[in-house]
Parts: sequence; structure tokens; C-alpha cells
Amino acid sequence: MRPLARVLCGFAIVATAFIPAVAQTPTPPNGLMGDLIKDVSDVESKIAGLAKAMPASAHDWRPGKGVRSTSEVLVHVAADNYFVPAALGFPAPAETGISGKDYKTAAAFETKPMTRDQAMTELQKSFAFLKKSMAAVPEAKLGETVELFGQKATGRNIWVNTVTHLHEHLGQLIAYARSNNVTPPWSK
Repeated sequence: MRPLARVLCGFAIVATAFIPAVAQTPTPPNGLMGDLIKDVSDVESKIAGLAKAMPASAHDWRPGKGVRSTSEVLVHVAADNYFVPAALGFPAPAETGISGKDYKTAAAFETKPMTRDQAMTELQKSFAFLKKSMAAVPEAKLGETVELFGQKATGRNIWVNTVTHLHEHLGQLIAYARSNNVTPPWSK
């Protein structure tokens, strides 16, 4: 075989090997859920960036008695990232112990002792679960009524509130970081 033919043949073999991997990459949905998932990805990046930028000592810091510490906020975000999809029919990973039928299971998850690294890992896993669950919701189902926390709302309202809740905790973590003389990485 001539050198050029060998190179082209090698390229074809390598390219063919990547086709299945590319075919399995999920395409983000269009519409509202696609927009919300993009926003969740942005919030995830910022929360994870703050968590990494804050020194270990700041993870135990809390602004006052009875207020969540930095790590407790991260674990709370992870718990809700698991709970809301579970409440809407996407079972949370068994190791979390979170059931979508009882928020007490999410509260119990929040009390598990975790190191800084464990909290950050759990946060990352929870965001992956949240985005995967969101991507599986057909746009046509968003108008259906569901019940969460004893109240009826549309699926659309639940998902928008979920993203709003993430922004609330992002703001909280920004205040925590600034109180610990940490500049948010995207503000430098």
C-alpha cells in the first residue's frame, strides 16, 4: 500500500471509531427546557468555581448561628438537585437515599457528614442528574399539573422555580465568598 493510501485508510479507521461516541452524545432540547438547562450549566459553573476558590476553612464558615455553612449550602443544593427530579418521576440515585415522595429524605441527605471534596463531588453528580432529568422532559408535558410540597403547579413552574432556587443559593455563596475575602472567579 502506498504511503498516502495508508494515511487515508488509517484516518478512515480512526474516524469510524469516533462515530458511535458522537452518536451517543445527547442533543440538548430546544425551547424552554433547553434554555433552562443552559442556565443551570452556567449556575453550576459559578457555584463549582466558588466552591473551589474558597479555602477549606471557608467551607465550615457560617455568617451566624443557625445559618448554613458554606459546605451545608453546597450539600443543600445537591439534595434539591436530586429531590425535585425525583418528585417529578426521575428516581434519584439509590445511594442518596432521596425519595421524591418525602422531602425528609432530602433533609436526611443534607445531614450526612461530608468533607469539602465529598460535598463538591456530590454537587457535581447532582447537577449531572438534574440536567439529565430536565433533558428527558418533553416540552409538551410542561403544561401538565403536578403536585410538589402539597401544592399544584405546572411542570414548567416547578422547573423555573428550581432554576430560580439555584440562583438564590449562588447569590448566597457569592456573599459567603466575599465575606471570606474570595473574589468570584468570573469577576477577576
